Amino acid sequence: MKLPIEAKGIPNLDEKGLLSIRYQSFKQSNNATNEFVLDEKSITTHLVKDEALEDIPTAWLKLHLLSLRYFKPNELNLDNIFSVLPNLAWTNKGPIRPEKLKGPLIDESLQIHALDKFPPMTNFVIPDEVRIADTSRVRLGAYLGKGTTIMHEGFVNYNAGTEGPNMIEGRISAGVFIKKDSDLGGGSSTMGTLSGGNKEVISVGERCLLGANSGIGISLGNDCTVEAGLYITAGTKITLLNEGNNIIKARELSGKNGILYFRDSTTGKVCAKTKEGEFQLNDALHENN
Repeated sequence: MKLPIEAKGIPNLDEKGLLSIRYQSFKQSNNATNEFVLDEKSITTHLVKDEALEDIPTAWLKLHLLSLRYFKPNELNLDNIFSVLPNLAWTNKGPIRPEKLKGPLIDESLQIHALDKFPPMTNFVIPDEVRIADTSRVRLGAYLGKGTTIMHEGFVNYNAGTEGPNMIEGRISAGVFIKKDSDLGGGSSTMGTLSGGNKEVISVGERCLLGANSGIGISLGNDCTVEAGLYITAGTKITLLNEGNNIIKARELSGKNGILYFRDSTTGKVCAKTKEGEFQLNDALHENN
């Protein structure tokens, strides 16, 4: 699907305005500008130009388009989304403004699943051929490709995701995209662009493995492995074992293929060398998606 897009959906409103939207149909728009038409029972939103966000309907539309796989992470402009979306309580009775829930909760049947600007993706979109062990850990706006498995410790932010098939037991931060046949081990981490001043968009290539509790602040090319427990930032000093033990900063290796990253347990140095062989996902883990 390409812009311009016209989307129709069902709004959830309270006395202060929009809480959420369930977009249900999409087609080519004939509008010349971005706009939305809202009443109590329906909303029509036109996304013509991909600009920084200024309203809730457009923000919700872009999140839907990502989770429905119409666009991949970083293909839509999501600037200002935190200032546009209100913080809400996501409950078994729908979204509620937190100020309505101050003090002791009287309604024993009310279950609050999250206090957040983003709902769990599966409250609004169910992608086909995926497996998610804990649906609260995947935000609306995540892109999950076919054959993706998200285990209990896995987390996928909005504007982030997987090409599929993938096994995810670590954190995929905003802006990060994991290509097919790669595995994020338990507790592993990818550095996003929302905080900490990191401006580089991180990606992980095909057939890569991030060991348990490892992390990256650089991109990996294809066929790379990061040892369990090793966190590599752009400024990490790395000794190149295949090139005369030269020492460089990790950013110089960002996006390179076929590298094994590990820490020398004797000296404590972070090392890199050419990797032999290819990592392969266990196909049996993805057959029932």
